[in-house]
Amino acid sequence: MADAPPTSPVRRPLSRRRGRRAALAALTALAVGATAAPAGAAAPTGTEQTRAAALQEVLFVGNNWAGTADIIRSRGDYARLGRINVVPDKEQRLWEIYLNPIRLAFYLGIQQGPGEGHDQLVDDMYSTPDGTALVVSRPSFADVVSIDLATGGIRWRFPVSGFRSDHMAVSPDGTRVAVSASTSNTVHVLDINTGAQVGSFRTGDTPHENVFTNGGRYIWNMSIGDVETSLDEPWLDWTKGDRKITIADAQTFQQVRVVDMRSRLDNAGRSDLSDAVRPAVFTPDESKLYFQVSFFNGFVEYDVATDRVTRVAILPKDPDTNEDRTTWVNDSRHHGMSISPDGSRLCVAGTMDDYATIVDRSTLRQGPLVPADKPYWATVSGDGQDCVISESGSDRVTAINFATGQKVASVPVGDHPQRVRIGHLPADWVPPTAR
Repeated sequence: MADAPPTSPVRRPLSRRRGRRAALAALTALAVGATAAPAGAAAPTGTEQTRAAALQEVLFVGNNWAGTADIIRSRGDYARLGRINVVPDKEQRLWEIYLNPIRLAFYLGIQQGPGEGHDQLVDDMYSTPDGTALVVSRPSFADVVSIDLATGGIRWRFPVSGFRSDHMAVSPDGTRVAVSASTSNTVHVLDINTGAQVGSFRTGDTPHENVFTNGGRYIWNMSIGDVETSLDEPWLDWTKGDRKITIADAQTFQQVRVVDMRSRLDNAGRSDLSDAVRPAVFTPDESKLYFQVSFFNGFVEYDVATDRVTRVAILPKDPDTNEDRTTWVNDSRHHGMSISPDGSRLCVAGTMDDYATIVDRSTLRQGPLVPADKPYWATVSGDGQDCVISESGSDRVTAINFATGQKVASVPVGDHPQRVRIGHLPADWVPPTAR
């Protein structure tokens, strides 16, 4: 089917901190519906209600190169409430790496490749249901840890298989967390409170994004293949490895279905696009999936029930962006998407083009281009009014109103913010360093 019509180019140069080039190495039944609470389930006790009322909603911002997480308000002025260190065991972990030649080789490869010359210390994070701990994936240390938010200490640590941990997802009930182990093509599913593995499943090459669907019944994993080589021309896309969406049962961890977007994109007349699915979001009813792919300034719409790519949106290019694809960080061009709670608008982070924009989902036309310095992620504010992006090039978090498409707030955070996640803290929380 025809692409969305090209839109006007970016009108003004946008700021950029150029990164170093990476050198390392049924479906209908899955679509719509939420799992209802079991009949006869006990109502919350007074104690449980009091505990829930004592929590405050916040946004956690992972500062990947600093090894910290900033806590900011989830709406309004997005004021910063504090910061925690998520690598309190850094010295111990580094000694383990230095004493193991194989681990050291991968550590240095991650540092010089995906890390752009820096350690990757925070990729993803989620708070526990009671708001007392933050669970963090740490790529350079190939693990997941639970940080006690009161003391700053480590409650548990889970080393992933292979040599790098990556994107995570939390189950709708908040009790389980799924983490991609990039180099072993595995997703581990952990008990969020204890760190015990409850299951795992195999994926395509280099698992990346994870999404729970159908009220937590399934886990969708998107693998992105080898993003560290310089074989980036479209005709060499086949060299990037086995890239696919793996859908697994979240209870049995058995593979339910595999979706290879190569054939779906080809059938839609877009054989020019990579089939490496990057950040992705479902509509509220889970009938459609919107996703970004490597090297592309835009996104794809996929209808779950009919198993078809239905539309492709092309977004503006920044005229200052270097068109040499080998200069784009980890094969990204645009990386970061979120969707408004009513499903009417998408928010897109134009990473290498240095902007973010709100897109009308019915027409796939973008709104104003909001200048942003290497935006790397997009999420939704606590009140659902704003899209919140991380500006990894200028160490800021910026909120853009879904309705107007205009920037409404911007706050400084730590070094190279990437993932931004909604979570909870005790209402009387103060940073461990302030105690």
